[in-house]
Amino acid sequence: MDLATWTQTLARIRPLPPADPAVRAAFLEFRDALQRGTLRAASRGTDGAWVVHPDVKEGILLGFRAGALVQMDAGLSYVDKDTYPARRFTPEDRVRVVPGGSAVRTGAYVAPGVVIMPPAYVNVGAYVDEGTMVDSHALVGSCAQVGRRVHLSAGCQVGGVIEPIGALPVIVGDDAFLGGNTGVYEGVQVGEGAVLGSGVVVNGSSAVFDMVRNEVYRARGGALRIPDGAVVVMGTRPAPGALARAHGLSIMTPLIVKYRDAKTTARAALEDAVRGF
Repeated sequence: MDLATWTQTLARIRPLPPADPAVRAAFLEFRDALQRGTLRAASRGTDGAWVVHPDVKEGILLGFRAGALVQMDAGLSYVDKDTYPARRFTPEDRVRVVPGGSAVRTGAYVAPGVVIMPPAYVNVGAYVDEGTMVDSHALVGSCAQVGRRVHLSAGCQVGGVIEPIGALPVIVGDDAFLGGNTGVYEGVQVGEGAVLGSGVVVNGSSAVFDMVRNEVYRARGGALRIPDGAVVVMGTRPAPGALARAHGLSIMTPLIVKYRDAKTTARAALEDAVRGF
């Protein structure tokens, strides 16, 4: 199933109640296409810009309405909609899911060469491309788009953005490195090869100060984008107002302190032995 086919199918089943067998059958075909990576919540246009696909997001939400709560067993007992059970991988998938409590929801695309360390979670509609490391306690939210050879370090939180359906999800470019306890939310785009130092948190309202290029990056009606190759750390800037001045208060602020070079790349590289393929 491709996007055009799903759009036509969705238009046909949209007036039907979620419990209608035709809705469930169409959804299951849609979910399989998501899991194979032939459908995505967002993709690059011909000009290189990312484009959101609201019909795909609507299909994901349809799965929740069409599902029924059931008891499931995937190593642990839990209760969820029967339309979204946990994925089960085989050696043919060439995905390493290391024992210890990780879960990937059905309808998430996980490419060959991905390593998932315990415990980690990948939600429905996420797209995780080849050679990426999802480390312990890392989250890939619903509809998040993660590129090739990305390293999501321990405790990294990549938000999704499933609603509103017209909003771009979080996007992480190829070869990016997100350090421990980083957080990327509200449709922020992390450029290719960018490095987020430990503890960096960025969202749609963040102002990112580029100390190298003397620029300030904000969303300004679109998505906030961290430039390709940027190395970002958390700094501070003075908080506004008399009270802040009187007490020396500051606001945490992401700072670009350099752009990626050979030394940075060497420190951020994934070990082939860890990939294990």
